[in-house]
Amino acid sequence: MLSQSQRDAIDVVLVSPRNPLNIGAVARAMANFGFSRLTVVAPYAPRWREARSAVGAPELLRDAKETESLAEAVADCTFVAGTGTRASRKPEQPVLSLPDAGPVLCQHLDRPGRMALVFGPEKHGLTRDDLSYCSLLIEIPTNPRQPSMNLGQAVAVCLYELSRQAAHGDDERNTGGVRGLPPFAQKQAERMGHGAVEVGPASSSGTLDRLAGLIEQTMTAAGYSPRVMQPANRHDLRLLLRRLAPSALDTRRMLGLFRRILFRLNRSGDPRDR
Repeated sequence: MLSQSQRDAIDVVLVSPRNPLNIGAVARAMANFGFSRLTVVAPYAPRWREARSAVGAPELLRDAKETESLAEAVADCTFVAGTGTRASRKPEQPVLSLPDAGPVLCQHLDRPGRMALVFGPEKHGLTRDDLSYCSLLIEIPTNPRQPSMNLGQAVAVCLYELSRQAAHGDDERNTGGVRGLPPFAQKQAERMGHGAVEVGPASSSGTLDRLAGLIEQTMTAAGYSPRVMQPANRHDLRLLLRRLAPSALDTRRMLGLFRRILFRLNRSGDPRDR
């Protein structure tokens, strides 16, 4: 099993769940495996904390956090993994089957920061916009004739697999000495013969959102694209920053860089008038 500190570093996030009984079933599954941090985003039912299905876990349900948005729910997390299926959408981030995702999640638990496992609504799962906050999509292998799972069952299966992978020890998830880097940077460092590389803690999701917002302001000030393209640019920036996975230090440097650029652009006036 995971250590208590590792379990405390994992947030289970439910986005817009409809049925309070499903929320209670999630709380029960979390208690089965020793997890306690539950966040519910924009629930449909106002009295979901009273779900009778939270057998053995009423305190977990009462202490759960409620937020208005997924961005708020994962703001403090340095790694966010969404769950779902490719049956109805084409993901824009890496997709791993749950057994293959276990070692990746355990790697992130070995690093500073928090992790979020995000589950979508019962009817349609996570939306394209929801997934833009995720660095990874986890797919639970199921029969193609019935790809969807009950919300409580999906959470139970994921937490079981994560706990099972942790029991295998550190050897299976040893990546060869390049630590703290996204996959493409790991490969580059290995080719260059850098050996062990430590780039410091990862950026939180909230910090990446602040950087994305600043870049968007800079693009607007520079007349980069018409207003109608701004929502698409915002979505693409969220995806890009999570794909690059900059360290907290690198993110602070980029924030300073774009603040300076934006200051100069605003000081110079509309670039289209020059």
